[in-house]
Amino acid sequence: MKVFNHHIYEYKKGLRSLILHTMDSKYHEDAVEKLNRMGISYIVRYVSTGKINIFFGNPSCIRVLELIGDKSLSEFTVEEDFVLGTMLGYGLVQQCDRFIRNMSVTLREVKKIS
Repeated sequence: MKVFNHHIYEYKKGLRSLILHTMDSKYHEDAVEKLNRMGISYIVRYVSTGKINIFFGNPSCIRVLELIGDKSLSEFTVEEDFVLGTMLGYGLVQQCDRFIRNMSVTLREVKKIS
């Protein structure tokens, strides 16, 4: 929970608009209780048995994730992955390079099917 608390600190100080925190599901209730108490918007996504992802931060960022839908990160489209990475504050050029790489792979897969 130390890292989780540090992420809350970063959000409250305005360093980040959206945080993705992966944690053991045994801390789920404690984390949600703390976010509710602090009035921080969040959504929880189940990663696997025993692991969860908690996205928290600016309500508009959380709304974008809600609109993307309840799916695992591995199911995100290339475009959704780009949007998420950008919202999480990953370097823009790094995200552009990742988008180009992932889109190229997707296009090659489509050509194989055709």
